Amino acid sequence: MPTKTPHLTPDQLDAQVSRLHDTAVWQDIISGWGYTATRVPLPPESGEKSRPEPKPEPEGHPAPDRDAADWRGLLSVSVEQLIEESVQALPTPPPRERRLPGRLGAALPERLHGWRRIGQPDVRPSTHLGYARRILVEWGWQNAPYRLRDARGARCVCGALLTAHRLGYGSLDTVDRAGAWLITELRSQGWTDLIGPWNRHPDRTAADALSLLDATIRRASRAGH
Repeated sequence: MPTKTPHLTPDQLDAQVSRLHDTAVWQDIISGWGYTATRVPLPPESGEKSRPEPKPEPEGHPAPDRDAADWRGLLSVSVEQLIEESVQALPTPPPRERRLPGRLGAALPERLHGWRRIGQPDVRPSTHLGYARRILVEWGWQNAPYRLRDARGARCVCGALLTAHRLGYGSLDTVDRAGAWLITELRSQGWTDLIGPWNRHPDRTAADALSLLDATIRRASRAGH
């Protein structure tokens, strides 16, 4: 039997991820994912006491590689932390390729896709967003009325997140975090409302929706999500 999961509507998901975005925990995540380089100390100005000349090494003992030691002193963080931050900045590895159901699958009720979740591992929010983007590309995007899908099977942005979950691309917790990253990106662009009102704005286009997902995927990937 397929595992039963709550049937969230796009409106419910929108409100849910907005609450997650506003928590102190999430604000700590988004305030700490980007790192700003600390100013490197400048060399002493004229009149200041200069660094003493190194003493000659005793014969028979090779001089240590001072250049290798000196550059570490210029770092504002440890080498280990630099490595960790570099690894986190790497893009999310591509998931194992799985084809979306065809146009008939787009029009089927969501509950009929539940069996596709069986045995599927969880994915990162950025990977989940990538599958939501594919759903919008292959099945279509819609913005009026604000429902999970229209008669042709086209999805809104929140509807694409929920459908990606139903197809086995991420847990509900992943959906929440993916949605919170979407709101984070929207806030960075100056949008202060929820995802739904952004999606159904009269001037919104499918290209806008894909552009939003692309920017959110980059932001979440850089944070290691």
